[in-house]
Formats: sequence, structure tokens, C-alpha cells
Amino acid sequence: MSNRIAPKLLAEFIGTFALIFIGAGAAAVIGEGAGLSGIAAIAFAHGLTVMAFAFAYGPVSGGHFNPTVTIGVLAAGAMRAGEAAGYIVSQLLGGVAGALFLSAVLGGAQTGLGTPALAHNLALGATFLTITPAAGFMIEAVLGFFLVTVVLSTAVAGRAGSLAPLAIGMTLTLNILMGGALTGAAFNPARALGPMVATGNFNDAWLYLTAPIVGAIVAALLHTGLARLTQEGMASAGPDRAAQTPAE
Repeated sequence: MSNRIAPKLLAEFIGTFALIFIGAGAAAVIGEGAGLSGIAAIAFAHGLTVMAFAFAYGPVSGGHFNPTVTIGVLAAGAMRAGEAAGYIVSQLLGGVAGALFLSAVLGGAQTGLGTPALAHNLALGATFLTITPAAGFMIEAVLGFFLVTVVLSTAVAGRAGSLAPLAIGMTLTLNILMGGALTGAAFNPARALGPMVATGNFNDAWLYLTAPIVGAIVAALLHTGLARLTQEGMASAGPDRAAQTPAE
């Protein structure tokens, strides 16, 4: 391992560990069926953790803390495959370590450790909703798409400057406010896999591991396509117009 990659992998491990310990920990402590106020608390626990550690480690590793983000950045051509593989391994290890440490703190896996799950008989107004695996896949994919879109458009493209961690953290918060009661709103294979390993509950693991990646790839394709169209539009508009348009 080179001296250049080691700090990045350590940053990704610590950031993902923190996300699981605090985010999944909040879900375990508050528990299921806590209502909108409980979901809001869980959403802010995740969003604030990612924001804080992205501010702390963004200059080191980019502050991904999520294989979905790493795959999206890779698909957008903003990092090398070997480096992305190292990130993903570190994130998954950080997620499992965070969940195991959380289990030790909470005295075992009986709380569920924030393991994401599809809703069954969720009361919505005058009806009850059960999320099928197909619907859950679409929800997790869309949430992953939203997150990667914001990451690519702020941190990678540099449009938000030093405020990119704020935009990314708020995206996590908004995603969980909407999807938390439906799928657990993991949209992060490390966030899902860590508690699954610690509890031994691998229900719908395929969904949580693959759906956000599909969303990430779509986001990367859209990002690169829009960037290409913008550059072509600037070129066709002539040098005067191009000079007035911010670069990607």
C-alpha cells in the first residue's frame, strides 16, 4: 500500500465507521414505529455525521463513506478503478466494524442495530402499505441516484466550493425523511451490510447491495452526458459566450 493511498483508505474506514455507529445507532436507539419525529432524528443523525466527516476528511479522500458514491464517481471517470476498489473494501470493513462495535455497546443484536427493512403494514392515512422488493429496489435506486447526483454536481464538479459537504449531508437527510419508513433508506451497501453481518439478518440483502449502485451508474451517465452537452453548447456559442459561462 502506497503512502498516498493509505490516508484515503483510513479516512474512508473511519468515516463509514462513524456513519454506522451514529446513524444506525440512532435507528436502533429510537426504534421502529417512532413516527415522523423519530424518522427526522434518524435522518439528521445520518446527514450530520456525513456532513461533519466530509468536512473533516473531504480534502483527504473526498469523503465518500459509501460504495454507491465511489462507484458513481468511478463511472463518471473521476477516479481510477484500483483506487475505487480500495475505497469500497475500506467502506465495507468500516461498516461491519461500526456495527459490531455498536452491538457491543448496546449489549447484542436484539435492537436490530438499525438494519434496513422493507415496510410491512405501514399505516398511511386510511390504508396500510407493504413495500414489495420491486418497489423497494426502485426506492433505493432513486435515493442512490439523488445522492450521487449531488456529489457529482457539487464535490466533483466543484460548483458548491467548500459547502459541498453541507449539500451532501442534507441530501442524506432529505432521502431518509422520505424513504426511512419505506425501506430504511440505506442507499449505501456499507450501511446495510454492517448491521446485517452483526445481526445475521440478511433479508433482501441483494436489494440493498445492488439497487443504489444502479442509481449511481444512472446518475454518473446523466452527469457526464450533461457535461458533454454543456461543453458542446459552449463551443457552438463561440469564444465570447464560452468565456462568460462557468466551466464544469
